[in-house]
Amino acid sequence: MKLWSKDNTDTSKQVEKFTVGKDKEFDLQLAPFDVMGSMAHARMLASVGLLTNDELNALHAELKNILQLATRSELTIDESIEDIHSQVEFLLTQKLGDTGKKIHSARSRNDQVLVDIKLFLRNEIEELVNSIQPFFHLLLEQSEKYKQHLLPGYTHLQLAMPSSFGLWFGAYAESLVDDVTTLKAAYEVVNKNPLGSAAGYGSSFPINRTLTTQLLGFADLNYNVVYAQMGRGKAERITAMAMANVADTLSRMSMDACLYLNQNFDFISFPPALTTGSSIMPHKKNPDVFELIRSHCNRLKALPNEIMLMTTNLPSGYHRDLQLLKEHLFPAFQILKDCLQMASLMISNISVRENILAHEKYQYAFSVEEVNKLVLQGVPFRDAYKQVGMAIEEGRFTYNTELRHVHEGSIGNLGNDRIQSMMQQTVSQFGFGKVHEAIAELTK
Repeated sequence: MKLWSKDNTDTSKQVEKFTVGKDKEFDLQLAPFDVMGSMAHARMLASVGLLTNDELNALHAELKNILQLATRSELTIDESIEDIHSQVEFLLTQKLGDTGKKIHSARSRNDQVLVDIKLFLRNEIEELVNSIQPFFHLLLEQSEKYKQHLLPGYTHLQLAMPSSFGLWFGAYAESLVDDVTTLKAAYEVVNKNPLGSAAGYGSSFPINRTLTTQLLGFADLNYNVVYAQMGRGKAERITAMAMANVADTLSRMSMDACLYLNQNFDFISFPPALTTGSSIMPHKKNPDVFELIRSHCNRLKALPNEIMLMTTNLPSGYHRDLQLLKEHLFPAFQILKDCLQMASLMISNISVRENILAHEKYQYAFSVEEVNKLVLQGVPFRDAYKQVGMAIEEGRFTYNTELRHVHEGSIGNLGNDRIQSMMQQTVSQFGFGKVHEAIAELTK
């Protein structure tokens, strides 16, 4: 069944197969949200007199049944039916007759897909934020646990200055704060209601778009109906960019872990069960988990560009190109959540080597410390720099490993409590609770 069919003319099977593609597979992920959108739309239609109360009650009851099927992953799309929107309408019509046919009044598949995707993205962003939180807290815990364990810091991959595992773990925790901040920006774009924009040019029916906004828990409307349609692709791209930021944090940390596990660094280790071996080299303990996280996340970093290019040069209005975005974006959420879960598994089982900087090969990491000691004695910085430099060149450099770093965010003052506070404040601004309340009221 096709919502746009007007007679018995059939589309070429070859054309139908190509245009539908994998859409049915990804549409099933939209099923619960399509039903919620229809619940809100039906309530609105009744409020403006396009449905009777009896018709509304009948539609709502049947939509609840369909929602239960979708929630249990028991809803399927019949072979003869084009998409989830057609399937839901077919089930309503099959059960309720003409009342089921009325559900599509004052909307188009365009705004129906738009609202489904907005609701889906909103839900996925929330799940992603919730998946980030345990990993964030783990990083801060490890930062506190290992704050006394020093390791070399590098610039240009050359020995630079002393660092610590407290700094290393905490750096990636704070990186996640900024990543969640960008997810919040994406959430604000996503959390606007496009329903009622119809095919992209509004409706002559006296619909109430503010009502559906409230019913679905959206923070606001996409007011301009043309922009509501133009927002498809843009919302996906902005969300993908926020996901790419999380992926970048995980990818960079994974690269560090691969280096630190290398025998020439030998800073960290993991239980044998979390590494892999070689078919011919019995000594090998490979960081395959981190290598795969790195690769998955680097691929996710390409996602915003993929979406950008797929929507390049599209004029205003709907175009079928937009259908393909689902194939790229939808699986990315699970991939990123899987990477977070595996990173948590690895970091929770990490072992950190003690007294790394006691080895003579790291002596020059303390050169800046020696320069600063001279400055504190009154020697001008440039003169102190030259004195230490000459000592290094002439082989008479001396140092000790005692550090006095006390400023905010340094080795001796990590600021993890402030990092924790920033994350709590950012997450609290999403307002997930208001959405849950609205959806619970809509679907009861």
